[in-house]
Amino acid sequence: MEKGNLSINSENIFPIIKKWLYSDTDIFLRELVSNACDAIAKLKKLGTMGQFKIDENDKLKVVVRLDEKAKTIQVIDNGIGMTADEIKKFITEIAFSGATDFITKYQDQFENGSDIIGHFGLGFYSAFMVADKVQIDSKSYIADAESAKWVCDGGIEYEMDTSDRLDRGTTITLYVSDDNKEFLNGWKLKEILAKYCAFMPVEIYFEDASKKDDEQEDKPVNDTNPLWLKKPSECTDEEYKEFYHKVFTDFNDPLFWIHLNMDYPFRLKGILYFPKLKHELESIEGQVKLYNNQVFIADNLKEVIPEFLLLLKGTIDCPDLPLNVSRSFLQNDGYVTKMSKYITKKVADKLNSMFKKSRDEYEKYWEDISPFIKYGAMREHDFYEKIKDSLLFKTTEGNYVTLKEYTDKNKDKAENKVFYVSDIQQQAQYIKMFKDQGMDAVVLDTRLDVPYVSFLEAYSGGVRFERIDSAVSEMLKSDNEAEIDAESLENLFKEALKKDDLKLKVENLKSDEVSAMIELSEQSRRMQEMSAMYGMDNRTFPSDETLVLNANNNVVKLLLDMKDERKDEAEMICRQVYDLAVMSHKPLSQEEMTEFISRSNKIMELLAEK
Repeated sequence: MEKGNLSINSENIFPIIKKWLYSDTDIFLRELVSNACDAIAKLKKLGTMGQFKIDENDKLKVVVRLDEKAKTIQVIDNGIGMTADEIKKFITEIAFSGATDFITKYQDQFENGSDIIGHFGLGFYSAFMVADKVQIDSKSYIADAESAKWVCDGGIEYEMDTSDRLDRGTTITLYVSDDNKEFLNGWKLKEILAKYCAFMPVEIYFEDASKKDDEQEDKPVNDTNPLWLKKPSECTDEEYKEFYHKVFTDFNDPLFWIHLNMDYPFRLKGILYFPKLKHELESIEGQVKLYNNQVFIADNLKEVIPEFLLLLKGTIDCPDLPLNVSRSFLQNDGYVTKMSKYITKKVADKLNSMFKKSRDEYEKYWEDISPFIKYGAMREHDFYEKIKDSLLFKTTEGNYVTLKEYTDKNKDKAENKVFYVSDIQQQAQYIKMFKDQGMDAVVLDTRLDVPYVSFLEAYSGGVRFERIDSAVSEMLKSDNEAEIDAESLENLFKEALKKDDLKLKVENLKSDEVSAMIELSEQSRRMQEMSAMYGMDNRTFPSDETLVLNANNNVVKLLLDMKDERKDEAEMICRQVYDLAVMSHKPLSQEEMTEFISRSNKIMELLAEK
């Protein structure tokens, strides 16, 4: 058996780093600034351990300095610094992490993880994504340590010498390549800092070499103590709103928010906002920003954040995220699943709490948050199980009820059945008929409600949903049956409408105001809706519509008297009755509407003549 050691061709390492290590070129600034923050974090840790005394007047900070003329970008810190030996150890040995080495060395001093950002020892090399040459000037915190300089042009060779840096800390100088001149722009760099470094734990300043000292910005570009790090009890409503406006540039106030704060079995903090929607599912463009130790990682990572929660806006910071070397994607890890379940539970708990303790307020928000909740229930079964008793339905009377409240109220008239309307105006006739019988229907009038209804039927314990115009004539039948020649009426309508296959029945309805109505079984209507959603031809499914004539209506009675002596007028009224019934069921086509209006004028002319 032969054994050996794996080898790496060092000449190929930089092309690999440049092309494959990071998904976005602008990440180089995040990595270098993160390393600078780490250098300061290490110095602070040594200070707390009594191994170094930090002068109270020594302002610890990171400076990003642009010199467009010299074609350089510098990242400067006054942190722990490095000796020449440490530069050789941490920089020239690729993938040897100084952060990991520091944590290992002082591991007994760290509680529940650390606030050191770096782990893999590769972030520094992202500099070569934009630079032809990179120079390090560093002076260690150790008093008698000599300053050191390291220079590399992206090949396997480097040069080392003493540096002229006098103060503790490190300066990374990037000599930007011609291919990346876009980064020699102040607005561009500040945009990158705002994206990745807005909440890093050390103050970061931006300087432009083309400006005088008194012209430089004297404010840090970041907020070192973001709102999510505070205890919920310490935050005011105004602070939550201000943070929302600042981070998401949304001028509308959020409806409400959830403050996440967990320390075990993993550390996770954050704020999730429920935005006010302008239209259905607008918040599919929501934005949940993921951070690791206050360093921005990515927007909307589905591995950590359940997909339906991506409809919200928010920030989540988890120092324990199991990131890969580029920090751009997550590895499969048990922590990730636990985080996702925790976030789902916290959202469900918040909604349930509002429902139980502040139902009036919960109902006020329902129209805005219902798309999110409906989508979440269908996408995440655990979420549905937690939230199912807090699902609301708006009735045609404008009240809000739960599924149980609705079925309990109507169990004597329609056991375990929920009637709903999909268009309040179009189905107004049916709504009135229901109201006259002391019944109500719920409003389910969005595209999302089409699959939502089927979902609820599958998981709500046998409850069936029927649209208000689906085979309801049996419920609305009168006990007093009027005698009428149903066969003659059927023949008259078939001849007038020229529809030999017309399904028609005559019923004695309780209301005499309605001449006719169209019934379509719930199953047939859903098949038609499904075919429309998928762009299929509705003719694929045979029509199952039935015209129900009301024997108690005076117009219907009159038709039998007219059919012999005034047949043309009777047939015209038949077509009018049919179109009126259809209009309460679905819109007329352009041609049908034109004919309906013309026919209406003729009928009025006939009435005027009499």
